[in-house]
Formats: sequence, structure tokens, C-alpha cells
Amino acid sequence: MTQLDFLNAPFPEPVDPPEGFDPASPARFFNRELSWLGFNWRVLEEASNPRVPLLERVRFLSISAANLDEFYTVRVAGLRELKRGGNATPSFDGLTPAEQLDRINDDARRLMAMQQQTFADLRRALEQESILILDRAALTAGDRAFLHDYFIANVFPVLSPLAIDPAHPFPFIPNTGFCLALQLERRADGVRRNALLPVPQQIARFIALPTEGATHRFLPLEELLLDQLQALFPGYRARHDCAFRVLRDSDLEVEEEAEDLVREFEVALKRRRRGEVVRLKISEGASESLRALIMDELEVAPDEVVEIEGLLGMADVRELILDSRRDLQWPAFTPRVPERVQDHDGDMFAAIRQKDMLLHHPYETFDMVVRFLEQAARDPDVLAIKQTLYRTSRDSPIVAALCEAAEAGKSVTAFVELKARFDEAANIRQSRRLERAGAHVVYGFIHYKTHAKISAVVRREGDRLVTYTHWGTGNYHPITAPIYTDLSLFTCDPALGRDAARVFNYLSGYAEPEVLENLAISPLSQKQRLIDLISVEADHARAGQPAAIWAKMNSLIEPDVIDALYAASQAGVRISLVVRGICGLKPGIRGLSENIRVKSIVGRFLEHSRIVCFGSGHGLPSDEARVFISSADWMGRNLLRRVETLVEIANPTVKAQITRQIMAANLHDTAQSWVMDAEGRFVRPLPPTDSANPDDPRPFNCHRFFMENPSLSGRGSAGARDVPQLAHGSD
Repeated sequence: MTQLDFLNAPFPEPVDPPEGFDPASPARFFNRELSWLGFNWRVLEEASNPRVPLLERVRFLSISAANLDEFYTVRVAGLRELKRGGNATPSFDGLTPAEQLDRINDDARRLMAMQQQTFADLRRALEQESILILDRAALTAGDRAFLHDYFIANVFPVLSPLAIDPAHPFPFIPNTGFCLALQLERRADGVRRNALLPVPQQIARFIALPTEGATHRFLPLEELLLDQLQALFPGYRARHDCAFRVLRDSDLEVEEEAEDLVREFEVALKRRRRGEVVRLKISEGASESLRALIMDELEVAPDEVVEIEGLLGMADVRELILDSRRDLQWPAFTPRVPERVQDHDGDMFAAIRQKDMLLHHPYETFDMVVRFLEQAARDPDVLAIKQTLYRTSRDSPIVAALCEAAEAGKSVTAFVELKARFDEAANIRQSRRLERAGAHVVYGFIHYKTHAKISAVVRREGDRLVTYTHWGTGNYHPITAPIYTDLSLFTCDPALGRDAARVFNYLSGYAEPEVLENLAISPLSQKQRLIDLISVEADHARAGQPAAIWAKMNSLIEPDVIDALYAASQAGVRISLVVRGICGLKPGIRGLSENIRVKSIVGRFLEHSRIVCFGSGHGLPSDEARVFISSADWMGRNLLRRVETLVEIANPTVKAQITRQIMAANLHDTAQSWVMDAEGRFVRPLPPTDSANPDDPRPFNCHRFFMENPSLSGRGSAGARDVPQLAHGSD
């Protein structure tokens, strides 16, 4: 038995705290930013995992690079501003902004170097599968003829070569801008000048060369540009060249007293492109004169410059994931339509009336959420629809259904969050589309983001009105739904219908609800409700009753909640946490957290659901457990600065689905799991054979389990067969 199998294994032996450790000091927490970098290391590790198909490993490398870019443009940019402003206030773990920046930059440089090494390894593996990434030196005469024609037809019209001299000042380079810097020499008389060649982002980064049998060959766009310089600068030759890429501060600042919130966000989005440079990547070996020119013009300090030996813009390697090579990707998976919905011929309202239904995405199709709203739009008995929108797709079927309902004369209210980072422009477009269709569009609070995932449909049934509600842990986003694991609760429970109405009234009218029957919300009550529930579980432990907490989330960083978990651990509560990303809690320290263990799952799907289960004096799993799903991670921003929901599950089948299937499988997973130690490090020992099936040589993979087994609450007439449940006793 390995420590990775949390479901069946005993808690590991705790470690002694360091000498002089004060459990009340900031040393009891782990730094948020360094923890995030640790998560991105885990993502990058998947790019080297031999159990992962080759092109999926390329995808993990791309994700790691894109994650790091966003981290610098938002989190590092904020720390940089604090440092420049002379702010030395430490974070909750005791590190000042300057100290955090130093540690971040050291770790991030190692991470970027490992990305390059991983790319080199993947490049060799791709070559073995006849996928080649070439440079100019490897081009044949036929390749050059093809590329010349391709360049003239598809690239040349988009390029803007820019001379740099007193008459042509250094141009503005936008966020994520990628450029070639050139020192040119005129062949006729040796006159030298500098120039820039922005690499257009509208063109594919990797150009597909003519195939040779089953071989796919690609040339990076910058290599093509360097090969075709004569067409851009006739009469000149390049003495020196280098590539560079900039990242700029992308955090938005919005005036608190903005009269027109939409217009203010449009102005802020334009400012984002011009934020200060927070990181400059430049190719290794750049001439001193070009390097100095770029740094001076971009006003970049030496510690903000990273020399790269290899590929800049690593996120672009996602273009190498070829549709024609499905054999190098995850096996195809088609999400299930719940049996109960099929039994009712696709009628969502009839399926929900039968009893509450919890769908586990992406294993059960997100199309059911879309169908719920599309059916509501076309149903003559539906009077009103209210819907939150945090992130959604460009051609969103959710928005289309809301527009259809509004145009049909139904009362439609859409609560659109303009502050959804990097989706602000898309949400502005969607809000205007909704307004044109006749929907009421509400933008919520200036100070709080509306991150809750709620849909409410009011339907006339006989002589009464019935409210059907959907409560989600993830966004109403059909594009990300196939790769994010999330939960959707469908119910016509009257109490939750009333709670939904009160939350929507709070969003539109700013009036805090006096009572919520089966719900806690941020920023009003969710944090205190969580702390109270943790405290009650600690009371059970002190009374000698079985006491356990199981929780799953993306991030755990809120200090008061962590302290409540520490206190519960000291009281004897057995706490098992599945935290995908940031974790500021230090587990397994004697006298502080000896009864807490933390794991992270990184695999085929992005773990995104938020769940918390309390044994309520009966341990876990049990029929008496209190079970909740939420839109919120346990972070200050979610619990104090966002509108979020914490929904208690009442239906016994749904509770069993969460405790005995979803949480049990996550705790039992060994194939994709990492275990956190007391120093904040995550380790992944070689996982064992699936202990639930000794004849299966594969380690237990919770994603595979969910793909192969239907959910409990979605069963219909075919549900008489047994559905596997994994919980075997209590912690």
C-alpha cells in the first residue's frame, strides 16, 4: 500500500516541526505564489510522463508555458508594483513583495529552463513518430521554392518591417508581442542600421511543409522570416539578429465611481495592452548592442530579462497537436447522456421533477445544461429565466438560448460579470447581444465579482409556479466543459428556488437577503459557515465520535479557514484534502496538522469541482454526512470579494454519489496523484497496481473510473445494475 491511496491507507506518520517553530507564526503557512509555481511544475511534469500520449505531452508543455505567462502578467505584475511603491508589508506567510519576487524569479527561471529541456526531449520523440520541426539549415531546394511562394502569398502582406532611427522611433510592442531585432548592413556601402520585424500573431507559428509520405514537417515562422529577409530589406544583409518577446502588466484598474461600467471596461482593456513590461525574454547570444537597444527602449531592468536558448513563445507548440495523429492523443471519449433524461425522451423538467439530479462533467455531457435552457426558451409554460454568466464561449449556445427566450417574450435577466479576467471583451459583446434581444442585463457589483453559477427557470404548472434551478461548480462555457471536471445540480426543490431568487435580487438590487434556507453565499456568510462546520466536526472529535472532513478544490489559501482546519486536526478530525493547485496549508506536522493530508490530481481532465463533506459524528462516508458543492475555492478573493454559493445536498442518492463515487475515487486515485509534504513539496512515487482489481496492471485512475461508470443520480430504467462505489469504511 502506498501513501498515494488516501482512501484505504492510514494517515502517514507526522513529522516534527523545525526547531523553534511557532505554530502561531506566519511559518505555519506556505507562500501562495511559490505554491502556484509548484502546481505549474506538476503540469510540466506531465509533459515528460511516459504514461501520457505523446501529443498530449506536447499539450501539457503548452499549458505550462501559457500558465506562466499569465502568472507574470497578473500576479508578478502586482508584486512588482508593490515593491516599486516601497510596500514591504509581508503576505500571510511572512514574505515581503521583494522577497517573493526574488524567490519567484529564481524558481521561474529553473522552470523555463526545464520547459526548453522538455521541448528538446519531445522534439526527439516527435521525430521518431515522423513529426519534424526543422530550421533553415535543413531546408531542401524544393522546400525553399514552396516557402518563397507561401511567404509572398500568406505572410508578406501582413508584415510591417520597422527601421529604428531618429525618424523612426522604437514602436510600441503589445503584451505577448514577439519580434525579431535586426542589425542590418547595406551591401553597397556598409552603412548599418537597426530594424524590428514584429512576428504576426495572426499567422500560424509552425508552417506545414509539403508532406513526404507519412512524415509531417514544420518550420517555425521566425525561421521563415529570417530566410526571406532579402525580400523585406532589399540590398541589405543581417549582421546580427535575435528574437524577443514581452509580457506586460495585464491587471485592470476600474474607477470605483464609473458612471458607465461597460464603457469604463472598454477603456481599461485598451490600457491593458500598454501596461509596463514585467518580463522580457530574449534569445541567448544576442549582440550587446541589440540587447541594450531593446532593454533601453522597453525600460526593462536586468532582473526582468530572461535569456532563452531555444524556442520563445512555448505556448505555441499546441499547433503541433495534429488532428491526423489521433493515435498519439488520448483515446476518444464521448460524454454520456444521463439515463434518466433518456427515459423522459430528453425532457429535462420531467427528469428533474422525478428527483434531484447531479451530473458529473465531462463524463455526463454539458449539453444537458444547454438543453435545460433551450427547452426553457421554447416551453410556452416558462415565464422567466435568470442566469449568471462569468465565462462563456464566443458563439455561446447558452446566450443564444437566453436571446431566443427574450425574443419569445419571456422575462430574461442575465447577470454578466465584466471583471472575468481576460474574458472582459467577450462578456461585453455578449451583454450587448442580450440587450438587443430584449433581455435585462445586470452587471452586478463594482467591488465584487459575480462568480456564482446559477440558472433559474420559473414554469407554470397547473395553478402554481415551480422554480427549476441549476447550481454549478464551473462556468457556463461549452468549450472548456469537455476538459474540466465540474458538477451540475438540477433540482426543483422549493427552498433552493427561493434561495436562488434571493441571490438574484441581491445581485440586481444590492439588498442583502435576510434569510437563506439551504445556501450560504460569499461575501456574506460562506466563510463563516465553513469555519462553523469545521468547528462542529472538531466538537464531534472531542466528544469521542468519528470525525472526518473530505474536501476538494482548486486552491486553499484563506488563513482563517486554514487555522480552523489546523484546530480541527488538533482535536482529532481526520482531514483529507484534494487541492489541485495552490495550497497554503502545511500538512502532517506534529502538534499542528498531523491529521491532515493533501494530494493534487493532474491528469487528462482539469480538476475544477469544489466539494466539502463533513462526517457529522459518523465518519466518512456515511448517510448522515453533510455534503456541499460550491462555486468557490477557499481563498480570500472567493470568500470575501466575490459572490459565490455553497449549496447543501439533501437528496440521499446525490450525497452517496458525491461521497462514495466522486470523492472516494479522487482519494483512491494513484495514477495521477501527487502528495504534499510538510515543506510544501508535492511528490509522486511510482504508483502501484490498482488495488481494487489485482488483475489490472494499471494504477487506479479516477478519470478512467468516471469515464467507465455512470453516476448514481443520473440512472434511469437501466440503473438496476450495480454502479461501482469505492468507499470501504471510514477514516
